[in-house]
Amino acid sequence: MQNLSGYLNAFFFGIYPYIALTVLFIGSWVRFDREPYTWRSGSSELLRHKSLFIGSNLWHVGILVVLAGHFVGLLTPAPWYESLGFTIQDHQMLAMVAGGIFGSMAWVGLTILVVRRFGDKRILRTSSVSDLYILILLWIQLTIGLSTLPISWSERHAPLDTLLVSQWAQHIVTFRGGAAELVAGIRLDIKIHMILGMTILGTLLPFTRLVHIWSAPIWYLFRRYQIVRTRFRPGTSRRG
Repeated sequence: MQNLSGYLNAFFFGIYPYIALTVLFIGSWVRFDREPYTWRSGSSELLRHKSLFIGSNLWHVGILVVLAGHFVGLLTPAPWYESLGFTIQDHQMLAMVAGGIFGSMAWVGLTILVVRRFGDKRILRTSSVSDLYILILLWIQLTIGLSTLPISWSERHAPLDTLLVSQWAQHIVTFRGGAAELVAGIRLDIKIHMILGMTILGTLLPFTRLVHIWSAPIWYLFRRYQIVRTRFRPGTSRRG
């Protein structure tokens, strides 16, 4: 059993990150190149606009700050922020407070969007399977992430877990060996959060509406015009 646990840890935290990153970049590039007009969020704005406005804004503001915090927090070496007078405990406290505030904001917004999507039959009928699937996965991921905060707050070794996860991420992006061993002893809930995050951002993002996370308005300047024609029905006037 211990050997199986070691193999799983080596795969999910030593090999799987590179699979996810490869699918993320190649999949996104292929989709943009071959299917540029599917590169969108697929808005259902015309239906229940008020709940969409509130939920979408809470979700996007919250998750953008959370993602930025994860990116900076994970990839900043400890000596860098220690040179500015921040300790590992300060780094952990800042991550929990900011993550708690903006993560809760994103969770409330996403919950509104989930209720709207599944609670309105018209919106549900216009939703693809991937729309529903990714929405539920995001909600689960965000819930798991927020649930780790109270435990981390109460545990004295939580800053060490944060440091180890940061070192793991830095080893992965710099192609250094031994990354999986760094996180072998961290809590299971954090491991699940990491695996699901890699799955969503890596292997699912290029093939769902999440692909628009890459987008900026300037990209639309380089797309060819899309020609839209109305369908002509025999016996009706073309002008009518």
